[in-house]
Amino acid sequence: MIGKAVHRTGVSHEGPVMQTIYTIGHSNHDADRFLGLLGRHGVSAVVDVRSHPYSRFAPHYAYKALQRWLPEAGIAYVFLGRELGARSNNPACYRQGRVQFDRLAEEPQFADGVRRVLEGVRRYRIALMCAEREPLECHRTLLVARRFCESGMTVGHIHGNGSLEDHRQLESRMLAVCGLPEADMFRGRDELIAQAYALQGGRIAYRDETMKGAHE
Repeated sequence: MIGKAVHRTGVSHEGPVMQTIYTIGHSNHDADRFLGLLGRHGVSAVVDVRSHPYSRFAPHYAYKALQRWLPEAGIAYVFLGRELGARSNNPACYRQGRVQFDRLAEEPQFADGVRRVLEGVRRYRIALMCAEREPLECHRTLLVARRFCESGMTVGHIHGNGSLEDHRQLESRMLAVCGLPEADMFRGRDELIAQAYALQGGRIAYRDETMKGAHE
């Protein structure tokens, strides 16, 4: 479980369940900029959902570095990349060598990661962190945040300029990116949204040639 953390204001984030969860991409932000984005939205805990918690271009986002400087700034940190990451060692999660997000979401360890986050929101204001600046280019949105939104939670995506995009608004933007309407004569919005998730997920999902043909 996420350990107890005290935010910079000194206020302990314990109490009633918080029904909002955030996502953020660390991109190439320096530490102060990243902390500023978290502070702007009152985030008190970061859940790292990268499969491999390292960055060649921004070493301060490596696992051991984050374990040090985030708590020093009053932000709890936990790595859940094994549970909520975008990659898998299970061939059943691949089709033609590409990860299938719908299959990843059915894995027991994914359910365990979701459970741990849901426990965490009882005490913390959580941001799911991955690397990509644009949420539509990241599994934190297309795989993880989607499930929390479907469970009834409010999900907000923190952009690099500090603005917040509601997940439902992001879904409308995703429809436009995928060239799909909000609705048409034969399909409702939910069906079109599902198609958009499949299209966008197929574009950005991790590919492993060693898994090609292993399971269809």
